[in-house]
Amino acid sequence: MLLSFPDYQQLASALQGAYGLEPRLFSMARFDNQELYAAIPGHLAGECCFILGSITPPDERLISFTLLSHTLRQHGARQITGILPYLAYARQDKIKEGESLAAAWAGSLMKASGIDRILTVDVHSERDEQLFQIPLISLSPASLFAKEIHSRGLTDATLVAPDSGAVRRCQAVKAAVGLPDADTPYLEKKRTDHGVVHSSLVGKTCSEVILVDDMLDTGGTLVSACEKLISTGVEEIYIFVTHGLFTGEAWRKLWSLNVKHIFCTDTIPPSAQAIADKNISILAVAPLLREALARLETGVPSCPAV
Repeated sequence: MLLSFPDYQQLASALQGAYGLEPRLFSMARFDNQELYAAIPGHLAGECCFILGSITPPDERLISFTLLSHTLRQHGARQITGILPYLAYARQDKIKEGESLAAAWAGSLMKASGIDRILTVDVHSERDEQLFQIPLISLSPASLFAKEIHSRGLTDATLVAPDSGAVRRCQAVKAAVGLPDADTPYLEKKRTDHGVVHSSLVGKTCSEVILVDDMLDTGGTLVSACEKLISTGVEEIYIFVTHGLFTGEAWRKLWSLNVKHIFCTDTIPPSAQAIADKNISILAVAPLLREALARLETGVPSCPAV
């Protein structure tokens, strides 16, 4: 059975039938004292359950997701898979003295709530897979990006990683496009009290560049990357990111930095503003998820994230 939270109903419709999934109704509500509760009508014992939703802020989403899973487990669900297209808290994956390690915390909550595994798209880093305590099946969006690169005639552009950590992700897109497996240019960056600063470009680019990263949040990293690329003579920049958060307004500076188009997926339901922007293209992840579910059904391991 597939239990989908409201924000993901469109994606849920696209997944129906994959892995034999059929929708199951449930409700989340609050008592008068504001305590949250979940209700799932019908027989649950022995069922194989998939929960599609988000654990991004507001925190009610995280609580609702884990409470729903716990309710399924308490009533005898045989297996529970969380489908979280965007895995929030994954960036909090580094041990820093006196600071929370929220990736491990989120994984602990999932495990304690009875979730057996998580299916996601482009998890932030390999460290998350070590911290999460339950299996993470992370899918690469490289094939989606490659299709757009071909259809837009961008195969002559240089693919560039905004930092060394994104090189592997960038190489996966190059492979999907069918480009030679040569050195991938990347930008060296450091974090300061005032944000991200890129110091130099490692490698060579042509005048047309494709930046590949896992997300566009406030846009600070990509703004700094574009400023550095412009200083090296780059004239046109196209940005491919998996998760388009578009937080705040600072990211809009990208349009003044030779950025011609931004491509992102719908792992986070896009805002009406993003949908209306002709310079932002939103790519559907349903094909990736349907393929992964088919592989689960046949017992073939899903492709790892890159």
